Amino acid sequence: MDLGIKNKKALVFGASSGLGKAVAQALVHEGARVAIGARSEGKLLAAKEQIGAHVCATVDMSQVGSAKTFTLHAMEQLGGADIVVINTGGPPKGAFSAVTTEQWVDGFQSLWMSTVDVINTVLPTMKQHKWGRILLITSAAAKEPIPELTISNGLRAGLLGLARSLSHEIAPYGITINSLLPGHTDTERLTNLGIDKTKIIEHIPAGRLGTTREFGALGAFLASDLAGFITGQAIVADGGAQHGI
Repeated sequence: MDLGIKNKKALVFGASSGLGKAVAQALVHEGARVAIGARSEGKLLAAKEQIGAHVCATVDMSQVGSAKTFTLHAMEQLGGADIVVINTGGPPKGAFSAVTTEQWVDGFQSLWMSTVDVINTVLPTMKQHKWGRILLITSAAAKEPIPELTISNGLRAGLLGLARSLSHEIAPYGITINSLLPGHTDTERLTNLGIDKTKIIEHIPAGRLGTTREFGALGAFLASDLAGFITGQAIVADGGAQHGI
């Protein structure tokens, strides 16, 4: 299937590993010209070589202005931005009573304000070209809170409202925005959270963890020309684990 994104210019955040890297790799496979960003320069350079990205530069979403700086640099190198995939590492674990004000502020900057900065930076070009795809990689926790992930549960849910609201404004310009909500996928993040994978699988109807390849394919489709009538949606990829509608 030709997704119609050959030579499209794509920016992917958090792409040195895991879900972001998987989406970036899928886009490269479809012929897009991809710029990737992440905090670790070493891992980023390795990912660039491995997946064949065109541009890479460090970016720290928790730092004010970093996301915008990366976006402007990537747009200059690629000659614009048709596809933007915003992906940010998860905030630290903790019950509400254990979360500090500083952690809330850091989480808001990383998950929320960096997202706003990136979208504000790319929208003028997308509107001018009457085409654009914006993808927010959030978490299944945005719809069904996960214990101990208080910051993520709260802020990621708000991003769904932002995407839905913005989708109405930008649809007349041929621009879509959708949220991708991964469930338990076999990534480093899952290991770092110290979660027992065998116990998780017991609660997933599919009987296994998701793969990054599957998630990358979903991202590539939603970034495609064929997905132009899908916008404002929050699409969960969790093997059927969620109980809500």
